[in-house]
Amino acid sequence: MTSLDKPGAATGPRTGRPRRRRVGTGGRRGVPLPLLLPGLLALAFLLLPLLALLVRAPWRSLPDQLTSTEVWQALQLSLVSATAATAVTLVLGVPLAWLLARTEFPGRGLVRALVTLPLVLPPVVGGVALLLALGRNGVIGQWLDSWFGITLPFTTTGVVVAEAFVAMPFLVISVEGTLRAADPRYEEAATTLGASRFTAFRRVTLPLIAPGIAAGSVLAWARALGEFGATITFAGNFPGRTQTMPLAVYLALQNDPEAAIALSLVLLVVSIAVLAGLRDRWMTTS
Repeated sequence: MTSLDKPGAATGPRTGRPRRRRVGTGGRRGVPLPLLLPGLLALAFLLLPLLALLVRAPWRSLPDQLTSTEVWQALQLSLVSATAATAVTLVLGVPLAWLLARTEFPGRGLVRALVTLPLVLPPVVGGVALLLALGRNGVIGQWLDSWFGITLPFTTTGVVVAEAFVAMPFLVISVEGTLRAADPRYEEAATTLGASRFTAFRRVTLPLIAPGIAAGSVLAWARALGEFGATITFAGNFPGRTQTMPLAVYLALQNDPEAAIALSLVLLVVSIAVLAGLRDRWMTTS
């Protein structure tokens, strides 16, 4: 007698049919060695530098390092400029994301590609482009200087402009994706009830896409906080005026490595906090 002939052997509780064995995809059985070894190597490659930063950190002198005048100036300037750049990306990026998600116009795909270009553009190239556009002799900067006396390069405002330039695509992509996932019928219902298009956007759309705006804002803020290439090219490296934390890390690494490690630890903590804040959006599994 086979196992299938035995009463209740490998059969369902009521149908009497043989049970099918479920094969789990997440178990540890049958992990191919050619995939396991490179995966572990990649994990070590990503984690070991961070562990080395923690191992070599000057924990005893860390409070003194973080409370020094130079470090505090760079930290304060970084927080203020990153927050201001995020505000600029919110004011300009949310309407742009709405236009890309809700309207049809010729060349929309090209506009979307241009909006995401700073994501893949080398930051130094972005800084050079900002100089050519907004510098004192730039395409637009010369008119700002001659008409209004406004000079952006090598100023704190220039830091905000450079950070907003590289951070805005993160917000636009996040908000546009949220808008595409949101049901547009709520906005249409509001307009049929007499609300204007802008009122529907303000009273209906914004509450719907608030999680996407929050996630994009955090990503943009973190990107602005860590910006280096565009900032040093467009705004320079002047302590107390344009020297942000990444620039201070680069400068301190040559003269005071312990201060560079201390600043790096601060940026590491900020990055971990950003990931923790976005864990429900980016790190959930279905």
